[in-house]
Amino acid sequence: MNLKGMAIALAVISCATTIQGFSMFKGGRCLCIGPLAKAVKIADIETVSVFYPSYRCGKVEVIVTLKAQNRQRCLDPNSKQARLIREMYEKKSLRQQNM
Repeated sequence: MNLKGMAIALAVISCATTIQGFSMFKGGRCLCIGPLAKAVKIADIETVSVFYPSYRCGKVEVIVTLKAQNRQRCLDPNSKQARLIREMYEKKSLRQQNM
């Protein structure tokens, strides 16, 4: 291998090791993308998941799974329904920790 080939190989290796340490998505990988629902019918909710800010996503996400369609909807975390759901979720998880 000539000197030019070795220099190119060394440059590629150093770039690959440097780039590996950088995050590809600075905003993180949030689950809720696009328009958020203000509310859903309480009777249609099967399960609720609340995700708090982390290194992957810097915002609170409230995701409900609907019974009939078996699909998920993201609620606006600032809406009244989402705040109530978060409060109930926190109380439930506190009770489970104390048992």
